[in-house]
Amino acid sequence: MNQTVRSVRILVVLLTLIASVPMSLAAPEGGRKPNIVLVLMDNFGYGEPGVYGGGALRGAPTPRIDSIAAEGFQLTNFNVEAECTPSRASLMTGRYGIRTRQLPGDVPPRDIWEGISSWEITLAEMLTDAGYATGMFGKWHLGDTKGRFPTDQGFDEWYGIPNSSDRAFWPDSDSYDKDSGVAFTYITTAKRGETPKQHEVYDRAKRATIDREITTHAIDFIKRQAAAKKPFFAYLPYTQTHEPVDAHPDFKGSTGNGSFADVLAQTDSYVGDLLDTIDELGLKHNTIFIFTSDNGREGVKRSFGFTGPWRGAMFSPYEGSLRVPFLIRYPGKIPPGQVSNDIVHVIDVFPTLANFVGGQVPQDRILDGVDQADFYTGQSEKSARESMVIYIGNVLFGVKWRNWKLLIKEMGADYGITDIAYPSVYNLLIDPKEEEPEKFYLDDTWVDGPLYQVMEEHKASIAADPGAPFP
Repeated sequence: MNQTVRSVRILVVLLTLIASVPMSLAAPEGGRKPNIVLVLMDNFGYGEPGVYGGGALRGAPTPRIDSIAAEGFQLTNFNVEAECTPSRASLMTGRYGIRTRQLPGDVPPRDIWEGISSWEITLAEMLTDAGYATGMFGKWHLGDTKGRFPTDQGFDEWYGIPNSSDRAFWPDSDSYDKDSGVAFTYITTAKRGETPKQHEVYDRAKRATIDREITTHAIDFIKRQAAAKKPFFAYLPYTQTHEPVDAHPDFKGSTGNGSFADVLAQTDSYVGDLLDTIDELGLKHNTIFIFTSDNGREGVKRSFGFTGPWRGAMFSPYEGSLRVPFLIRYPGKIPPGQVSNDIVHVIDVFPTLANFVGGQVPQDRILDGVDQADFYTGQSEKSARESMVIYIGNVLFGVKWRNWKLLIKEMGADYGITDIAYPSVYNLLIDPKEEEPEKFYLDDTWVDGPLYQVMEEHKASIAADPGAPFP
């Protein structure tokens, strides 16, 4: 064979191989870093979306949310903290909530409602340093005083509320005392470097429309950044399904199955709007899309939330509090249709996204999160973590290791805490409702070893951690 023929055949083989590679595996559009859209629900239980056993069973199919699972990765053992503020702090910092409210010396940890100190490095700050435009649209709940708003913590712009949606009850309450010193919450906007501006009072009427407005503002942000050809981080911490669960007028009564089903249908529609925007702008293969929640359903019965097969609700150490939906789509990088029951924690989001975008994780503090990029992309069959710790407020309640859970405190239906003489150990595969800790345990007392090791290593780490300088 002469050299010319050999060269032609080699060229044909190379062109055939290149043509066989899906376009989604090619370099990102224009060589840009991937965009990120992160939807965080509020008090949204494991069992709400169709792919987690909810959807039509809950009175409202969720085809758009479910499509993220079909096109990406569904985690069935994704864990968060038991309350809104610690969970959001963990998401933003990659650190357990207990660390973000530590103080030096012998001073006790700050209260959980105070959020995070300015010393913490947030996900938005990491992405800013990596060249991203950062926009937040929704509930912050990590500080509402000067220097502690989202635009002080890495976001270029913000539309939403600083605190929690239960405050929407206050303006319409006949017992509200205007002289009490307790102020209403206002819709707030801000840009980096500017003083936040207050707008309408966050009352029941605004409660019903705010998630639509959050979606509209986020879509505008996405379109602006796409036109500017700048990678973006759009963070949408929706206000639903925190009480009060009030559907937008366009969705009120739409399902015929009550307000919660109406809001579930509404949320699915809004997620669909975000997905459609990404697709229409030609950004699908260069955008990481995440859908998750800050914790399980509210503990009050009137919330009507659903935790699927799990026991308990938020503010508890049980799976209904800690285990929430997590779906991630990144076409061409994350293979579609994956499902895993390996443990992953919300603290893993920070280092994982840092890997995906080439960002830098802080080296001057303990980072509890681990990088799950290889797990999501199929390069590893297993999660990068197999354990986690469980706090309620500032109190350590227990740990999880693989399919086992150890609790050193139990909690009743009335939220009363019981210190137990001997810890409860649950096998979450056999006893997912955590009803009988000893029934399946005597043959497996060996698990005390790894469970206690997780707890003792964490306690030693906290004891050695000087904590963040205040504020």
